[in-house]
Amino acid sequence: MHMGLSILWITALAGIGGTGLGGLVGALFPRDSTRTVSLLLSFAAGVMLSVVCFDLVPGAISPQNAAADMPIATVAAGVAAGFLIIFALNYVIDRNTNHEVRHIGKDHPRTADDLDELTHIDHLVEHEKQNDSRTELFWAGVVMAAAIALHNLPEGMVIGASFAEGGPASLSRGGFLIATVIGLHNIPEGMAVSVPLISGGMPRVRAVLTTALSGAPTVVGALIGYYLGLVGPLALSLSLSFASGAMLYVVVGELLPEAYLMLRSKAPAFGVLAGVLAGLLIIYM
Repeated sequence: MHMGLSILWITALAGIGGTGLGGLVGALFPRDSTRTVSLLLSFAAGVMLSVVCFDLVPGAISPQNAAADMPIATVAAGVAAGFLIIFALNYVIDRNTNHEVRHIGKDHPRTADDLDELTHIDHLVEHEKQNDSRTELFWAGVVMAAAIALHNLPEGMVIGASFAEGGPASLSRGGFLIATVIGLHNIPEGMAVSVPLISGGMPRVRAVLTTALSGAPTVVGALIGYYLGLVGPLALSLSLSFASGAMLYVVVGELLPEAYLMLRSKAPAFGVLAGVLAGLLIIYM
């Protein structure tokens, strides 16, 4: 099978399959799953931090088939660019959507302690509850899709760039590792998408299918990361470092804060520790 098609199917399992499974779990089990989702998020964030720090960044510094290591400044610039661009795009979306839900204080929506705030599913549900026009519902859906894409595109780029490390002739172990981690991470995100949709009145089957399709940007990101990584060592290094920075923002700027807001205790810290250790074992075993 062509390498691009293989990566497409593997990434589809991680992106569409992972979010779809999370959507199914959210549809079948009661809404009161805050503790479970928080701990799953913190564990997945720990694994992703481990992978970024001990696999992706070292790969960016010493890419396959490079005559020498890349300058640290180049890698650092790529990480910073990925982090800042995803931060800026999320900031724009947040600024344009926070007014759509009721607030408990200045710049603090009442949904700030729910995971659905990350993907702005809550804004779509609020519009539906108010029986807003089709145009307003459409734009709320566009915002939701953009927010989800901002999470899934860089994750897909990480998968694709990791496969590119193995060259055009083989599927690297690192690529399978990243795909597995992203797939597990997408389960709680899938729950965050489906639960508010169902609470807003959407039929369960449709909500699960919508949730599964929300993972599609992962596939697009994987193809971008893979073919960019094949251009040459410098492109592979930049792809890995940019995607690492983007993922770092998603982890430390959104997932971990949400995990703590959802479960106001020290338990998520132990979830992160467990995730980091699990990542180390997976990478070096």
